[in-house]
Amino acid sequence: MALKMKELTELTGESKSTILYYVKEGLLPEPQKPKPNVHLYDESSVQIVKFIKYLQNSFSYSISQIKSIFENNNFNFDNSFDAILDAIRALEGGNMVLLSSNEVKKELNLEEGELESYIKRAYILDKSKFNYKDIEAIKILHNAKELGLDFKLFDLYAKNAQLIAKDEHKIGFDFLKDDSTTHNLRYQLLFDIILNYKPYIFNSYTINEHKKGIK
Repeated sequence: MALKMKELTELTGESKSTILYYVKEGLLPEPQKPKPNVHLYDESSVQIVKFIKYLQNSFSYSISQIKSIFENNNFNFDNSFDAILDAIRALEGGNMVLLSSNEVKKELNLEEGELESYIKRAYILDKSKFNYKDIEAIKILHNAKELGLDFKLFDLYAKNAQLIAKDEHKIGFDFLKDDSTTHNLRYQLLFDIILNYKPYIFNSYTINEHKKGIK
């Protein structure tokens, strides 16, 4: 389904000038022009704009940084659960620094067996190459070890992340099996839940608990 500019601005909350700017910068596909003064945008443009807004609001990324992310990833905003995973993979990749396990150990000056212990305890995933986000996570774990933090917190994160991920995928996949006219709305909702609501609810409870602790 193609969207007129008015429909696209209503669905995304962005202005016409912003939409045109994204097109000019190559972040949005060029619209179809079946008639003079009639521009029709692919429905995937809604998800693309939402993703751009998410990168700007959550990470303060500039347009040039967002362009780099788009250029280094093959996104397919096709209203499927895989498209949401593509967005998460892009964020996980960060600046796409890729290091082998030996390079990571040398870079962070890790002790013998330290990286392997983090993988065994499911604090990070086992990979042949580690990206920027992986390295940042390993650095946090290393600093926690150096400062003597109880790793129960990381055990809690790892355990619950795995449980949530399994249910999240099943519920999301089943939710998008529906082929009715609401499919696009379902996809948009799921995209917002995973990229926006999930970090919101976790951080909100952290802040709330902190407030209770200082009363």
